[in-house]
Amino acid sequence: MSANILVAANSPLATDGSIRMWLPKSAPMTPVALAPLPSQPLISIVVPSFNQGRYIRATIDSILSQDYRPLQIVVIDGGSRDETVAVLQSYGSIPELEWTSEPDRGVVEAVNKGFARVRGEIVAIQSSDDCYLPGALVTVRDEFLSDSELGLLYGDTVKVDADGREVARHRIAPYSLLNLFRLQTWIPQPSAFFRRELLDILGGWDERIPYAPDTDLWIRMAFRTLVKKRDVYLSQRRMHGEQRDTQAAKIIRDYSLMIDQSPDIAASSRELRAAAQAGKHLLRLRYNPSGSDWYAAWHLLQAGLCDPACWNRRGIARSLFWMPVRRVLSRGKQILFGKRRAGRASLTP
Repeated sequence: MSANILVAANSPLATDGSIRMWLPKSAPMTPVALAPLPSQPLISIVVPSFNQGRYIRATIDSILSQDYRPLQIVVIDGGSRDETVAVLQSYGSIPELEWTSEPDRGVVEAVNKGFARVRGEIVAIQSSDDCYLPGALVTVRDEFLSDSELGLLYGDTVKVDADGREVARHRIAPYSLLNLFRLQTWIPQPSAFFRRELLDILGGWDERIPYAPDTDLWIRMAFRTLVKKRDVYLSQRRMHGEQRDTQAAKIIRDYSLMIDQSPDIAASSRELRAAAQAGKHLLRLRYNPSGSDWYAAWHLLQAGLCDPACWNRRGIARSLFWMPVRRVLSRGKQILFGKRRAGRASLTP
């Protein structure tokens, strides 16, 4: 069952009411011309979903409760088998909410289907287990209206547990493309908003990299528009065991492929290319699927060989040399003292 969802006629992903492309569009690395915004631009939010019935009501409510209109919420559900459809049906005919539920090939196809349906001048992607904080959309509107060249805006995000209890919050480091490649900053999808013209030029998410499509889109945008990071908390990012973030090996694989296949990175400056290659190793350091200090040290070394600026980061020398040695010494100490304690125990009458 689905709502009556209209496909935007001027969407790059829509032709005769159907999706016509999934891969990114080839585009020159020149600034994208952005049209003037109305005083109250339509904000369209794409919500991909699959078996997230436990969380999706909180996601939708966090959008509907915003003190901002006009809104368009486009939920693309992949044929969930839990209570998701019942939750969507419970909203009745709320005009801001459009949804469909049918099998798809995964989150990348779902997001691209959503892109084909958005009508707003400002677009966002919100996971079906994350939420916006109160006042987020007014802040976003004000930022885009204050700078006509702004194409991609993002803010900070609060980490919460499965039950919505706050776990941690911190300020994300300032934006620059170099900082992004060196993993010194990042663009959280739950707190990111962008102008729809960028989709018209660049297309949607890349199905070849299902575990890095959002980062890929941000980077393609960054080569063609003004990116701004706002020091304000815009969203809650829910942490639980079913998240894609737990797929370390696949994230590493797709991030590396993203860097290697990017024509924008290949055509960029030597400094940016070096930082992008270093980032492939720094991502391995961050996720470290082996849990080994030696694995981390090796990839930190490789990152520094690609981009020596990476070695200027705090704690690099300790991470590279001392931490693996300390781990070995600690294990040796445990073995040694364990044997001594066992020896003393054997002498006890």
